[in-house]
Amino acid sequence: MDYLPALVLNADFRPLSYFPLSLWPWQDSIKAVFLGRVNVISEYDRAVHSPTRAMRLPSVISLKTYVPMSRRPAFTRFNVFLRDRFTCQYCGDHLPAEYLTFDHVIPRARGGRTQWSNVVTACEPCNLRKGHRVPKESGIHPLRPAYEPSNHELQENGRSFPPNFLHESWRDFLYWDTELEPS
Repeated sequence: MDYLPALVLNADFRPLSYFPLSLWPWQDSIKAVFLGRVNVISEYDRAVHSPTRAMRLPSVISLKTYVPMSRRPAFTRFNVFLRDRFTCQYCGDHLPAEYLTFDHVIPRARGGRTQWSNVVTACEPCNLRKGHRVPKESGIHPLRPAYEPSNHELQENGRSFPPNFLHESWRDFLYWDTELEPS
């Protein structure tokens, strides 16, 4: 019962986040149900018991109050990787996050700033090869220019990276563009 999280949907029935997927531990989802903050959409077959009550564990819950998405995405290392789809912007290799770093296209030592328009995802070998030089000097250029993504773009990119655990009750809420099967 340790890993029976609930998929958390906003009041519009879209996940709060695709990557990382918006999941709450079963304990938090039970608490939210009792506090009246969520609606239970789907349940697991497993239940928790108190001396007087049994309750099936929620597998999908929706917030009763809509949480608006911030207008601009947070500038974080993870969001840079997500914008660039976990792909080195110099060699094109697709790698896990632990093998990636970010690179200042115009190095900080040359006046480059740590901001969306100057930072790209890089693998360690490419980052070392480029060093503290500008692309023209190093001979390696980003495959795509650095830019500030929208929240929508990050969400769409996140949909491309499903988590290791996907409960069947979540599928209708995660893949909006999946073709429906005729009944």
